[in-house]
Amino acid sequence: MFGVVEFHEMIECITTALEERDYYTEGHSRRVSDMVLAISHRMGFSEDETRLFHFSAHLHDIGKIGIPDSILRKSGKLTDEEFSVIKQHPAIGARILRKASAFEPLAEIVLHHHERFDGLGYPDGTSGYSIPVGSRIIAVCDSIDAMMTTRSYRSAFSEKECFEEIKRCSGTRYDPDIVDIAVKYWDELMEAAQYKR
Repeated sequence: MFGVVEFHEMIECITTALEERDYYTEGHSRRVSDMVLAISHRMGFSEDETRLFHFSAHLHDIGKIGIPDSILRKSGKLTDEEFSVIKQHPAIGARILRKASAFEPLAEIVLHHHERFDGLGYPDGTSGYSIPVGSRIIAVCDSIDAMMTTRSYRSAFSEKECFEEIKRCSGTRYDPDIVDIAVKYWDELMEAAQYKR
């Protein structure tokens, strides 16, 4: 059996495979997982729960390995049709992870990391506290990193713009309890992700 360290190393190998394919995600999984770790500690989750959320964050985008290069690596904004393909990546990721029984708890969190608190997310339109808490934490951290980094179709947000957008979407896109923690410990999240400030 794998120990915790070996399990973590195996997960990092898998995420590196995705990052080798999609250069825009380079470092993304690490930054998101490190912010998830910081929030989970501040919210008082057990070590087992924190580890589960942290590992799930490492693998949250693994389903993108099943997205065609013409879409995944497109330079410029996606069309509606292309975005509908991208939206399949949480379900693809969950299917991949469910091939190993050890990854089953992670698969459920990965499946729902693009759900919204108001029910307007995907793939299932799950809302509120019905969304797994690990998924709700990842949603906040994933959005922070998406805003704080340059994408093919836009420049990075400023830290202030990102901070204000996370606050603005509290209770709609994001769980307000998690936003409260993220805002309160914002400096810790910035340090965990190692953003230039």
